[in-house]
Amino acid sequence: MTVSIYEQILGQAFYQLHPKLQQRYTFLQDCPFEARGVMKRIKGVPKGLLPLGLFGVKRKLLFPERGKEVPFTLKNTPGTGRDGEAQVHWERIFYFGEKQRYFNALMRFNAKEAIIEDYLGEPPIVYSDLELAVDHGALTITSKRQRLLLGPVEIPLPSIFQGKATVKEAYIEEKEAYTISVQVKNPLIGTIFAYEGAFRHYDI
Repeated sequence: MTVSIYEQILGQAFYQLHPKLQQRYTFLQDCPFEARGVMKRIKGVPKGLLPLGLFGVKRKLLFPERGKEVPFTLKNTPGTGRDGEAQVHWERIFYFGEKQRYFNALMRFNAKEAIIEDYLGEPPIVYSDLELAVDHGALTITSKRQRLLLGPVEIPLPSIFQGKATVKEAYIEEKEAYTISVQVKNPLIGTIFAYEGAFRHYDI
């Protein structure tokens, strides 16, 4: 069985995750993980950054909408890159009435540097190194070094221009559901983008 990129990066710590999170991030038989849920709240890009939000809509990354009790779907699809590296495509769709907004990414494992590489948007516009940690059965993902992607050109971003992401995911047995919290912050502006909610896995 192929070892997922998340098991590779976490090593033995992977088995400290709640069993349901282990199952979620293993991708048995290379099958996608699909889920439906509701975001208790979503805070889109601030009004002062509306051009950034509208640009993000085009690149399936950020968006200006905000709301409560917003339905969403999640699909993680494992695959292989051009150079044979393992990767996982993330498709997150949020439903604001008839509007659909995306927050998509492609993650891959860099075995040489022992990091998860995160390419955000479609086509990608931002790159980030990711750090993963396990705490009381939950998974925390934080972004580190970031670069702006302009076609083949990659420009390192100073910290004042970065959107640092913190993702926390857990499994609540009483609710038989996964919980998710995402915050993207900038040292000057504060919160750029955030959401929190819960979801359940479903089989096709």
